[in-house]
Amino acid sequence: MLHPALYVDVVAGKGRGVFTNGTIDAGVVVELSPVIVMSKRDREYLDKTLLHDYIFEWGLQKDKCCMALGLIPIYNHSYGSNCEYFMDYDNDTIFVKTVRLIKPGEELVINYNGDWNNKTKVWFDVIF
Repeated sequence: MLHPALYVDVVAGKGRGVFTNGTIDAGVVVELSPVIVMSKRDREYLDKTLLHDYIFEWGLQKDKCCMALGLIPIYNHSYGSNCEYFMDYDNDTIFVKTVRLIKPGEELVINYNGDWNNKTKVWFDVIF
């Protein structure tokens, strides 16, 4: 499921991002996407490729990883995100939900920490 107002555009310095061409209220699920679940061993190989930047830790023990389909891998990170993502381990899906009203032309962003308001530095802010 993908909200019909979403589209992908280029973001200077970040690559691509997800945007809306309409107003989206707070609390709206804008995307529900299946994931491909992989083992810890697969993760070791993926971490040596460009896909490292697009996979998610997976499972209650975070002992697996997954590649989300749909637009999920294209949402950019922000510590002041306007969306939050949720993992459904039973159904192998991830969904994205708005945490506040989003205006036309605005980029939809998630916090890569999982919690929309978590200010802990993510891996690329710690390394660079």
